[in-house]
Amino acid sequence: MSLSASIAVPAAEAERRARALAALAEKPDGVVEAIAAKAEVTPAEILSILPKGASTAASSEDFEAIWSEMSTWGEVLFIVHTDDIVLEASGSLPSGSEGHGWFNIHGDSPIGGHIRKENCAGITFVDRAFHGRRSCSVWFMNRKGSAMFKVFVRRDAARELVAEQLVQFEALRDRYA
Repeated sequence: MSLSASIAVPAAEAERRARALAALAEKPDGVVEAIAAKAEVTPAEILSILPKGASTAASSEDFEAIWSEMSTWGEVLFIVHTDDIVLEASGSLPSGSEGHGWFNIHGDSPIGGHIRKENCAGITFVDRAFHGRRSCSVWFMNRKGSAMFKVFVRRDAARELVAEQLVQFEALRDRYA
């Protein structure tokens, strides 16, 4: 690699980071995917620049352990966010097992199906304001820097985070901090 090429890579990374920081500063409690799109970066890049304590990373090797722990939380909000749809499902996470190249989830819940676990590059615990209210979630990230899916601590009738579930989220997150 030439000297000019080696200088260009860090400069491009610095430019991406600057765009991400500017977009996050403009809407610090906005939708991560929208902030990332505005900055022309990935959601993972936005999560990586959140203020200290707002984002905690775990290895994809902990997929099953984290999933298993969250399956004890009771009803959660499960979200799949693509460019075309934000799909929300409330229910408990069924236990899962590997088979035929998939992590299979089946049970008495509206949340079910098959996850390509091998595409999970990492897991991020997110604790940040969202439209002015604290929001806590676990993001399973793919290699492209987007969320495969997210699991949110649910809210009660008063729109407050369910206290018992929040304690479980914090305890799980703190194991990886």
